[in-house]
Amino acid sequence: MAAPKPVAEVCMILEGTYPYVAGGVSTWTHDLIRGSKDTTFHIVSLLAKDEPRTMRYEMPKNVTGISHIFIQDFRKGPRLMFGVERLMREVEPVLMGIHRRGGLAEVKAMLDMLAPYKNKIGRRQLLDSPAAWQQLVRMYQKTLRGGSFIHYFWTWRALIGGLYSVLLSELPLCKVYHAVSTGYAGLFGARAALQTGRPLLLTEHGIYTNERRVEIAMADWLFEVGSSSLSVETGEKGLKDLWVDSFLTYSRACYEAAAGIITLFEGNQRLQIADGADRSKMWVIPNGVDVERFTKIKRDPGVRPPTVALIGRVVPIKDVKTFIRAADILRRSVPDVKCLMIGPYEEDKAYYEECKQMVEGLGLGGTFEFTGRKKLDDVLGSIDVNVLTSISEGQPLVVLEAGAAGVPTVATNVGSCSELIYGREDESPRLGPGGEVTALSNPRATAAAIRRLITDQDWHDKCAHAIRERCKVYYDQRSVEQAYGDLYTQLSEVPDQAPEIPEPVIEKEAG
Repeated sequence: MAAPKPVAEVCMILEGTYPYVAGGVSTWTHDLIRGSKDTTFHIVSLLAKDEPRTMRYEMPKNVTGISHIFIQDFRKGPRLMFGVERLMREVEPVLMGIHRRGGLAEVKAMLDMLAPYKNKIGRRQLLDSPAAWQQLVRMYQKTLRGGSFIHYFWTWRALIGGLYSVLLSELPLCKVYHAVSTGYAGLFGARAALQTGRPLLLTEHGIYTNERRVEIAMADWLFEVGSSSLSVETGEKGLKDLWVDSFLTYSRACYEAAAGIITLFEGNQRLQIADGADRSKMWVIPNGVDVERFTKIKRDPGVRPPTVALIGRVVPIKDVKTFIRAADILRRSVPDVKCLMIGPYEEDKAYYEECKQMVEGLGLGGTFEFTGRKKLDDVLGSIDVNVLTSISEGQPLVVLEAGAAGVPTVATNVGSCSELIYGREDESPRLGPGGEVTALSNPRATAAAIRRLITDQDWHDKCAHAIRERCKVYYDQRSVEQAYGDLYTQLSEVPDQAPEIPEPVIEKEAG
């Protein structure tokens, strides 16, 4: 019998981004696929079940199809199945390992245990059966003894549901699997490498585990019952630790399964190594933009007020509130300044409402505007300063896109922003600053840096020239496409070989 034919040469695995969310990683993915015209791609999109699916990009012709995985949503399974109680006992120590910073060994052990039940087992057995309830109770007693059972219950269902939805989903056969983050996308990539023997490539823009740490630390839906008491610290972990440790397991599994681990700048590699990545597998391929396209954007020569913009999603990780506070400070010395928040606001409507209320409360109606999405080609020509106040980034494309158009940036000191604005260590000749880098959550410093750029024309012109030239020399999209094209060709010719893994370190049940 002939072996199944791959549906595409490369399977791109994305979580919560392309093709349903615009900007950032999605734009990077779209540009890479479009630029790799001789390579066929299949998209695996991991989404929340209730997440809207409005296509934000026109699919390139070399995309053969899209598969969807809805996190925590998977098949029901039959009403009756023999051996469920035994299976729940067997998988329990492996689940405990996954929730306690495991890795590829635990993922493989889980896949092996589920394999005999392929295309049969589902929610009725894994989440809703009496055996699953008993498993939940036992894991609670081992994990959060003395904490809130109801809070653990919902955390357990969310984490277990997310894990099973990825492990039990359809797996398209491709020559190379390319995960564009760790997390659930990385977990799916690790599974693909284990079950097909085909190579896995990972590209991290930001470090997923760090971003999840920030979100989980800020989450008001995770209650650390008992952690605020006046008792002596016990050393026991809480629910937030459970979430973080589970995502660390998925990252480690992806790192261990990957044939290559790519990041955008060397600073991120230290974080990857700390989370378990193998230095021998690691490469740096920076972001690139269509320099020719953006350098063609003409500056608006008309009479207009000085204009600054934050281009991105209205979400907490972008720290839009610091930009709003900076606008309030800035208008006191530059009364006619216009501050634009350009980008989608549907992703976190509660945060968007908080930001709107802040604008209203500060009386910034004539200064600050939420514009929604705009085509960059239509707006960059009339923007004097690009602003980025994020608390976490990788190598933000918007700094390069604005820079190629001759717009300097004021950015927080996150990700590779310092390298983009001040230049890499190996930059020769030195081109000079392309703007200014400020501390996190510091609206006063942000406002001062913006003010200098919009009131000192000579300084603005020097920064604009420097960032434009830096983009031309170091961050052209064509170089990125060539690098990935070479990797795809090399990896597609590798014979099937599942990644090597150690034995899982799991707890043994007594008796």
